[in-house]
Formats: sequence, structure tokens, C-alpha cells
Amino acid sequence: MARIRSLSIGNKKIGPSNPVYIIAEAGVNHNGDVALAEKMIRIAAESGADAVKFQAFKSELLASPGAPLADYQKKAVRASRTQRTMLKDLELAAADFKHLRSVCDSVGIEFLASPFDLDSLKMLLDLGVRAVKIASPEITDTPLLVAVAKARVPALVSTGAATLAEVKEAVSTLNEGKLYDVALFHCVTAYPAPYDQTNLRVIVTLRDYFHLPVGYSDHSPGLHVGIAAVAAGAMLLEKHFTLDRRLPGPDQALSLEPSELHSLVTAVRQVEKALGSPDKTPQAAEINVRDSARKSLVTTRAIRKGDKITADMLTTKRPGTGIEPRLAKKIIGRRAKCDIGPDVILTWEML
Repeated sequence: MARIRSLSIGNKKIGPSNPVYIIAEAGVNHNGDVALAEKMIRIAAESGADAVKFQAFKSELLASPGAPLADYQKKAVRASRTQRTMLKDLELAAADFKHLRSVCDSVGIEFLASPFDLDSLKMLLDLGVRAVKIASPEITDTPLLVAVAKARVPALVSTGAATLAEVKEAVSTLNEGKLYDVALFHCVTAYPAPYDQTNLRVIVTLRDYFHLPVGYSDHSPGLHVGIAAVAAGAMLLEKHFTLDRRLPGPDQALSLEPSELHSLVTAVRQVEKALGSPDKTPQAAEINVRDSARKSLVTTRAIRKGDKITADMLTTKRPGTGIEPRLAKKIIGRRAKCDIGPDVILTWEML
């Protein structure tokens, strides 16, 4: 496998052999309430996530007046509304984000956000964000990508609903702007994402094609697909969370509640430990069991000093602390150095 380029956000490095970078996606689940957003930050920090991410936008710059709701949004909000009216209720002001950034700093979790327009990008840059998340729909927003590249902050790019050619064009746009600190996220832009369309193998496809860190932005129900993504090679993991799935809002139903977020982080840390090394060699935890459960060559009868060892003098029994049965051919034909009783584990010193 070609060398994968690594990047850093603050003091945390993202890439091969580094811990999975876990992003707790608060998104718009705060419903425009700064106090609720602050609670979400504290929950994310307590869960052990590396970062908490919000969505930064101005509704009038993001959606035209008549832009219709997506089908999944119609199920969660009043169907008569438009995207712009829905977004207006979920919008946070620059002062709100400044406060939330300070809360993140105070509890020791990275503040991240996805800008959906150039004004919101500038606002985030003015706050001194150390990375920018590009949401899946913005992968074809070339002016936004050019501006991110010009800012020279690491770009975390989601690829939901994109073709490989579109991902390549987005990465090229960032690289042409001299931005090379890029990570990609495999993502399925469906809410929830069906299991049979999740295609976690795309993680490897993107990694091998672009030689960049690749993560998974998980919109599937539950914890297990995100955990499987880590086993499949994801170096970053993003998952929506909420304080309560019963709250109103377009993304609440597919989000994890606090205890589930904590369980996800714990499981990911266990899985990344379990992935371990590619070298096939006995592990320290196996040695005692191996010696107990494997077999040794054992005598079937008494053997006198000087006798030549024959096959019928040998059998195999536990434990595996003597001569291994696989070496029997090297034993047969040798002579006993001392008297050996029946049912005795053979050692090299006896021959």
C-alpha cells in the first residue's frame, strides 16, 4: 500500500497508526438554542470524542426561497415549510459560535463546524478554527473549496452522493490551491442510510486511490456500522448525536443519545486496539494457554539408557512444555542418554 499522507488537528495526528479521530456531530440538533448546544459540547467531551461539530450557515445564503424539503425532512418538520424557513430556526449567530468555541476550549474538546456559505466560512476562520469540515453537498461548491484552500486549514471532506470523479475534482481543487492537508469521509447521504447501500469497502477504495486518511460519516441506525467502519480501515469516524431523540428537528431520529455516544467511543477504542499489528506472531496473552493446551512427545513405555528411539515408543500428550510432536522425525533413531520411565515428557536433555 502506498504511503498515506497524515494531517494534524491541534495536537492530534490523523493517519495510519494513529487513534481513530472521533467527531461527535451536534449538527443542528441544538434547534437554535445556544444553551442546548453548550450541553451537547459537554456531553461530547464526557463521551471521550476528539471533536464536536456544528453546522454554520446563513439560511438566506444557503437556500433559495422556494427550495423544498427533502423527504426525510418532511417527516420531521412541518411539510408545508421550505428549506429556508426550516434552516432559519436552526441558525446560530457568530456570537453564539464564539461562545461555543470558548466552551469547547474550557472542556478540552476540539471545536469543528461545517460552513455552508462563504460568510460562514469567514466567521469560522475569524474564530481560529483548526480545521474545516466540508459537508457532502458542498463537494461540488467550487468557490467554497477554493476559499477553504486559500485559508490553509485542514479540510475534512465528506463524499456522500458523489462519484469518484467528483471526489477527484474536489481534491484537485484543494490541491491546486496548495492545500494538501485533506482527509476524506465515505458517507451515504440518506437519513437513515440503508445497510445494504452502506458499502464500507469504499473506505479502502478512497484510501488507495487518493493516499489520504479516509473516515466514515455514519448516517446508519445504531452503533455497529460505525464500529465496523473502523475495522474496515476508517481513520476518522463522525456520528450525529442528540440529548434526546424525541426532540424536534430533521436529524434527531437518526442520532445517538448520550449513553450511546459514550458506548460508541468506548467500542471504537477497543476495536482499534484489537486491530493491532499485521504481524502473525504469538501474543503474550497466549503463551500460558499455548504451553498448557499444546502437546509434547511422551513415552509409551520405559526406555533404557542407550536404547534407540522408535516410533512405537512415542505418543503425544499435553502439556506442550517438552519436544513438539512436529519434531518426531528428528527424535526417531536417536538414543536415550539416560533411563526414561513410561509416560514421561521427552526433553532434548534426555537424548
